[in-house]
Amino acid sequence: MARPPVCKLMDYGKFKYENAQKAREARRNQTNVIIKEMKLRPKIDAHDYETKKGHVVRFLNAGDKVKITIMFRGREQHRPELGYRLLQRLAEDVSELGFVESSPKQDGRNMIMVLGPHKKKADAKVEMKAAKESKAAARAALQADERAERDAAHAAGPVAQKKQRGRSENLDPEIDA
Repeated sequence: MARPPVCKLMDYGKFKYENAQKAREARRNQTNVIIKEMKLRPKIDAHDYETKKGHVVRFLNAGDKVKITIMFRGREQHRPELGYRLLQRLAEDVSELGFVESSPKQDGRNMIMVLGPHKKKADAKVEMKAAKESKAAARAALQADERAERDAAHAAGPVAQKKQRGRSENLDPEIDA
């Protein structure tokens, strides 16, 4: 907006390259939320339910959405309230990690509910990376302590020698000591 107007001469190839670099960096920091799916049945055993709930917890901790599908077969289709109760129970169990994004809906033979995580995918990635690094550091410290203990025991003195067995102690007379 200067008077007289001023223009800047620049290398167009360099300009295009720098814009491409900025776009690539923006894409690298961008995270896409994946919808994971967990399938259940209305007559699920307690242990199986806990296992499936553990998978849902892992997905929500990673920052992914979870689509929970309850499949009805045969006469189970006449009792959709069983599936509804199961989905409500699961939503209550994982309420500290996620929220119900879409409430349970009957869709033919299936009942579907979507859970969304409370934290963003990028935050979850950062937390998981920090936890992994701290675990690796603790493991390295433990290995260093064990190595130091072994070295100290080795440096303390000679290790007890094995007892030499004489010929009379050997059970097989054919073998020389």
